[in-house]
Amino acid sequence: MYGDKEAALYRITGGSMKHTKEKTKNIKKDFNPKDAIFVFSSFVFICVAIIFSLIVYDVLTIQSLLSFNQPIKMSISIVGASIGLIIFGILLALSIPSKYIDDANKGFQNYSVSVIFSFMFISALFEELLFRGIIQNLIFVFTESQRIAIITTTFLFLSFHIQYFKKPIMLMNIAVPSLVFGWIYVKTNNILAPFVVHFLMNFGITLLFKYNLIRVK
Repeated sequence: MYGDKEAALYRITGGSMKHTKEKTKNIKKDFNPKDAIFVFSSFVFICVAIIFSLIVYDVLTIQSLLSFNQPIKMSISIVGASIGLIIFGILLALSIPSKYIDDANKGFQNYSVSVIFSFMFISALFEELLFRGIIQNLIFVFTESQRIAIITTTFLFLSFHIQYFKKPIMLMNIAVPSLVFGWIYVKTNNILAPFVVHFLMNFGITLLFKYNLIRVK
């Protein structure tokens, strides 16, 4: 009788742990951040080339991309937005059951800090150059409305993260930060501001998960 209970307990706990480890291995097999870093780096160069062309043809100006007219205001905006979004991410993670969180997000914590840093840095740089530096600016040029530019860019930003459509609640974790990134870019006229906030948010929350300072339900 005891042996049967022990076997059952193993099937419940040990089997579950084995399944979790196998799932993590599959995530690592399907997604290699080092390869992603190379791909995103290539995309960064393409985005820089496009932005340079837009500046050359007077569609955009350097002042609208890299303004340092109000460094104190920009610094306060970066710190405030970063802290606010990290808190938002923590609250969301603590309130959402694990099954509703994308597997790739849970798998990042298994990599080294250097790999996490590099991936979060280059992916945030690419996304901000593309969505705020190019798309949001072009929409504003055609509509002359910052509100329309920010909201439309956010919808496009959501469509870029297509993997989250399988777990729709994760879209909230994309939509809110995207609106903040768009807003802070408009307020600072400096693409570095949303990039730094984006990077700090992703890197900070990932480290909190990695060192078990927060855990999903």
